[in-house]
Amino acid sequence: MDPDDQTASLMTPAKLAQVSAARAPVSPSAFLDQMAADVGHQHVRRLAELRAALEREARASSAASVRPPLEELAQALPQVDFGLLEPRGWWAGLTGKNRSAGAVFAAGVDAAEGAARSVGAGVGAAQKAQQPHAVTADRALVEVEVEYQALDRLIDQGARWLQTMRSQLQQRGDPGALDANARRQVDEDAARCELLVSRLKALRAAAAASQQARQQALATAERRSELTRSTLQAVASEVTGWRSRLSALAAAAAEGRAAGRLDAAREAHEQLQRRLAAVLADCEQLRSHEAALLDALDAMRVQLDAVA
Repeated sequence: MDPDDQTASLMTPAKLAQVSAARAPVSPSAFLDQMAADVGHQHVRRLAELRAALEREARASSAASVRPPLEELAQALPQVDFGLLEPRGWWAGLTGKNRSAGAVFAAGVDAAEGAARSVGAGVGAAQKAQQPHAVTADRALVEVEVEYQALDRLIDQGARWLQTMRSQLQQRGDPGALDANARRQVDEDAARCELLVSRLKALRAAAAASQQARQQALATAERRSELTRSTLQAVASEVTGWRSRLSALAAAAAEGRAAGRLDAAREAHEQLQRRLAAVLADCEQLRSHEAALLDALDAMRVQLDAVA
């Protein structure tokens, strides 16, 4: 690697901006030559690197990792049939139908409990796997803000130089009254101004796309955090309450004994189903946020490529 490149890679965006300002040519024409050619290229290059890092983190979807065990439990719960525990009279008890129905009910509860355990394990694993991604994304987002703000400052500086150059062109008078060399210089400066105008517009679009992508990433991170909290709450409260009521009920039903507190168990069962439906809806919203983030990062890539 070139020593200059190594030095630049170790410098912060603020230091790079200071160096650029310190080395800025004193001549407006010379400065415009440099500005039109590659103004802001260090910041553009770093933004492209950060964009790629954010895309990698965005593709490590929380919604995709948490949703399967939730769906498994949501599909298992309707298989628990409380109608099997309704009183059937003395003949059902005599013929063993109560015990048979109770065994079917207990089997349904057992299957749902297995799915509930998978939810707990899946949520814990997803949360643990997401932590390093969240840390990396947070750091990248801080840098993205620093870089596009640095671009904004360069754009403002370039606009001031552009205004100065145009004023100087107007002060030179009618091009038709100038000699050939002076007229050529005016034409070159005018062309340079147009190049700089195009460059500044493209840089402004790149900075705006970077800002929008950062805002979308922040919104997605907040939605991801909300999903984690709501899912953990479902596991810690509704699933725990459901188990405490259904386990004893299923054990009694499997032995053919009378079921106690059937209404409370049914209510806990229905509450868990409602909670799962809400969490799955949150997963879908997060998936939409993650898709929007990838779109914003792709738009950022297009604008950065235009000024690379």
